[in-house]
Amino acid sequence: MKGVHFLISTLAILASATFLVSASDPSSLQDFCVALNDTKSAAVNVDNLLGLNTLGLSLARIDFAPNGLNPPHTHPRATEILVVLEGTLYVGFVTSNGDGNRLFTKVLNKGDVFVFPIGLIHFQLNVGKVNAVAFAGLSSQNPGVITIAKAVFGSQPPINPDVLAKAFQVDDNVVDYLQKQFWYDNN
Repeated sequence: MKGVHFLISTLAILASATFLVSASDPSSLQDFCVALNDTKSAAVNVDNLLGLNTLGLSLARIDFAPNGLNPPHTHPRATEILVVLEGTLYVGFVTSNGDGNRLFTKVLNKGDVFVFPIGLIHFQLNVGKVNAVAFAGLSSQNPGVITIAKAVFGSQPPINPDVLAKAFQVDDNVVDYLQKQFWYDNN
């Protein structure tokens, strides 16, 4: 009889645990990535490979000229894993405000791998004297990309310069200069 009670108790616990399981569909938001500053990126996502629909992944090849930069950016819906195929990259990410905005960096060489956690600001810089090539795998069919400087200083309409001057603790002329750097992108 104890065995029956144990079995019933075990089944009741397992049945209760199934209520804790959840699932969701990928976000319906659509973003795209544009390479900047001596980098070229070829993205493979659900927009150009429909077979990725519902699989929850994307892939990008990034080509870096010497000193080429993939500027600080974030993917709001994906973790990124980067594999260096050629060259040498200095990479890093910054933890969130609650974690003290701690910077984690590493110099990667051919064959090295680095992970950028979902939603955290990160970057890659070619520190070698030759071209570098990397592949990035992202854990979403639509990972999104927000390039920090472009989002802050290149938004249309522009963010009020007084807000930016106060937020960055700089003179209005600095904000004006930085906003002008992005005007060509928003025509």
